[in-house]
Amino acid sequence: VGESGCGKSSFGRTVLQLYKPTSGSVLYYGRNGKEGAPEDAIDLTRLHIKELRSLRKDLQIVFQDPYSSLDPRMTVGQIIEEGVATHRYFKKGTKEMREYVYKVLSDCGLREDMIHRYPHQFSGGQRQRISIARALAVKPKFVVCDECVSALDVSVQSQILNLLSDLKEKEELTYLFISHDLSVVRHISDRIGVMYLGQIVEQGGAEEVFNNPRHPYTVALLSAIPKISSNRGEKSEK
Repeated sequence: VGESGCGKSSFGRTVLQLYKPTSGSVLYYGRNGKEGAPEDAIDLTRLHIKELRSLRKDLQIVFQDPYSSLDPRMTVGQIIEEGVATHRYFKKGTKEMREYVYKVLSDCGLREDMIHRYPHQFSGGQRQRISIARALAVKPKFVVCDECVSALDVSVQSQILNLLSDLKEKEELTYLFISHDLSVVRHISDRIGVMYLGQIVEQGGAEEVFNNPRHPYTVALLSAIPKISSNRGEKSEK
């Protein structure tokens, strides 16, 4: 969490090697089922592009803008099955592929009859569900959610957040959830990292950060959350 321009999206994309880091390393644990074991760590920055490609099914991203992150020339079915076919779960055009795409759509709250429609035929919330379906179709272990609800209406935001929470439990996912909305972060996060000018200035459990902030910038962020007075006669305070 942090203000716009502080480096949150760059951080998320660097973790996934969409941006190449200028220094340091990105260690990925749990590849062979030994989660957190030092001997199981893979430094993503040292991998060749072909080696990194084989890991892509484990490491996925849901982009911020649901209007520009989907190919307008592809149907929903083609968008979802592209990654599945690339990583050789199923072959394109087979019955198994069609049934699997139906299942992924259903898991993300989308109807089967949407499979032949194009992105421009959907609302923002539906497009974001398609983006989530595309990311989860390859059965990842780690998903970067890059402000994936910031472009949506508040009512739609809650639907997407509930969907992400449900899928997290069902598929045993780990999210790196990037946002500038503290109320959203508190709802979905187990741990919070506060970023300021490209640096993590504070991190800890969600309730710990909210109830006992240590860094002055964290205090300033929390004080900026709008609060509504319970008394009608009093003005709303920030």
